[in-house]
Amino acid sequence: MKSMHRGISTMRNFAVCVFTVILWLGCAVAKADTVLDWNEIAVNTAIANGQSPFAQARFAAIAQLAVFEAVNSITGDYQPYLGTIQAPRGASVDAAAIQAAYRVLSTYFPKSVTTLDTQRANSLAAIADGQAKQDGIKTGDDAGKAMIKLRTDDGSSPAQFKTPGAPLAGEWEATPSCPTVGGVQVGAFFHWQHVMPFGIASAEAFLLDPPPALTSSEYAKAYNEVKTVGSHNSTERSQDRSNVATFYAASSPTQVFNQAARQIAQAQGRSISENARALALINMAMNDSLVASFLNKYHYNFWRPETAIAAGGIDGNRKTDPDTTYSPFIVTPCFPSHPSNHGSGSGGGAEVLRRLYGEGGHSITISNAAVPNITFQYTTFKQILDDISDARVFGGIHFRFDQVAGASLGRAVGTAVYKNNLRPVHDED
Repeated sequence: MKSMHRGISTMRNFAVCVFTVILWLGCAVAKADTVLDWNEIAVNTAIANGQSPFAQARFAAIAQLAVFEAVNSITGDYQPYLGTIQAPRGASVDAAAIQAAYRVLSTYFPKSVTTLDTQRANSLAAIADGQAKQDGIKTGDDAGKAMIKLRTDDGSSPAQFKTPGAPLAGEWEATPSCPTVGGVQVGAFFHWQHVMPFGIASAEAFLLDPPPALTSSEYAKAYNEVKTVGSHNSTERSQDRSNVATFYAASSPTQVFNQAARQIAQAQGRSISENARALALINMAMNDSLVASFLNKYHYNFWRPETAIAAGGIDGNRKTDPDTTYSPFIVTPCFPSHPSNHGSGSGGGAEVLRRLYGEGGHSITISNAAVPNITFQYTTFKQILDDISDARVFGGIHFRFDQVAGASLGRAVGTAVYKNNLRPVHDED
């Protein structure tokens, strides 16, 4: 009997141990890795420092490429971006990722250093002290500094502005949100078309076809859609579409698609090396899509609905009745209309996500603390892009063809970034 009792006790202890191991593994899978953790910190830090959606995309790309280069110099899974970072054998991948992100963020956002120092200390505390940790920190620091140096004088500053010409049908005019320079309201981010891309040779290679002629049926259809559903007092806009417009007015492509990427990478159990590469590619694509979008915007200099609808009597189209009282549901950004920046940046990020993870079958929750009462659930990237397209039309600031063109531009840039950067050492494509 004693022997049987001892056997039962041993089996019970074994079962407890197995359960404990399973529980531990479950917790390990559920917890994000250091690359995903610091991606969230990077995005939140840029937002907390009041950066525009375009600057957010640039800073995220710099941070994620620094993280990628640090991690990849240790793992060697992919072709490098810089190729100048040498990691000692056995260096800690986690320490390298943490320090690379920290170095970039603390350099660009000195007001956040105290918070970043605490986050860095907490992250590094989970790594055993020793030579591997110190070597990883050194590797990450080298990668962060190298990326910062590379992006010095990349065209992101100083700011330049577009002075609008005489009012003409179809030509962009300043709207109420525009800044005043020298007593004249001007277009913002005129210089952003010249920002050095991360993953494409030049934005000029992605010049779109022009917007439809003012006299065309396509233009009239888009004009009347935004006039009907996009005005601040529209009775044709449902609460659901109002929520979409409000949410995506406050949520940049960088916020939305990094959030989606973290959730999917964690759900699929991707490795730290895979995550470093994925986030670098996604953010490269979003940045470069926005650069190409600004090039197209200022090339075509197309007017916003806010201007067009008030001036509908001079566009030569008998199907576009003017409304001088029209004002959009959300604030019109201060630069030309065609194509949509949100459509372009989001299209670039979504295309890389699609290629990395597949189009559908996901469980994605998109939220933003700035809009706490609105949350969206998605299973495909197309659903997100469709909402973003609606957001700008129902928000009254874009024609539908701006959104279509932006999504097309993003797909093209995202495809080029994915195919030509950070390829696997043993390429399967």
